Amino acid sequence: MTNMIHQENLQANQVPDEVLIRTILDGDKKAFEHIIRRYNQRLFRTGMSILNNEADVEDAMQTAYINAYLHLDKFKNNSSFGTWMTRIMINQCLGQIRKTRLIITDTSSQDNSINMVTPDSELHNKELSALLENAIEKLPEKYRLVFVLREVEDLSVKETAEVLDIAASNVKTRLNRAKTMLKDHLKGYMKEHVYAFHLTRCDCIVNRVLTELKIIP
Repeated sequence: MTNMIHQENLQANQVPDEVLIRTILDGDKKAFEHIIRRYNQRLFRTGMSILNNEADVEDAMQTAYINAYLHLDKFKNNSSFGTWMTRIMINQCLGQIRKTRLIITDTSSQDNSINMVTPDSELHNKELSALLENAIEKLPEKYRLVFVLREVEDLSVKETAEVLDIAASNVKTRLNRAKTMLKDHLKGYMKEHVYAFHLTRCDCIVNRVLTELKIIP
């Protein structure tokens, strides 16, 4: 069964977002699984650049996917689906931050210590992964988010500007600033080691979202 799913996923990777969306809206709800798998890595990296906590990010991903699914018929082709999906994720993360701040204000007893990310055990070089992630975490949020979207997720300047609702010139400025705050020799390792979202975690998010949406039992 697992091999069959993986084969289907490989085939689905060739299908454009628009076709998958139409398939889902036409009644094939299970096709939403391919959307989740396609964007898990991007959403996880985006979330980590804002929340810096794996559990919180996975919660945000689940909610973001559910919101996207429930409003899929509202998606317009004014921008790419990836841009639309990333915006939903960013809004969810920022909403969680606002909610957390309200709780902290109400209780005045929260621990303000930094929650450092523990590198995934599947990574070959845990120490390097920790070094990279910790270096990125030290960037101010507005620089960190642009850096992750542009350098790690390979979004274009235009796509990043659309996602963050800022001018393209601001994207370039923030990216350059982020680079000056990181050591140049780290860049070559970014794609392989930073906030990797491996298959077992991908499967977990898929199951959580599809179960919540009652697409699978």
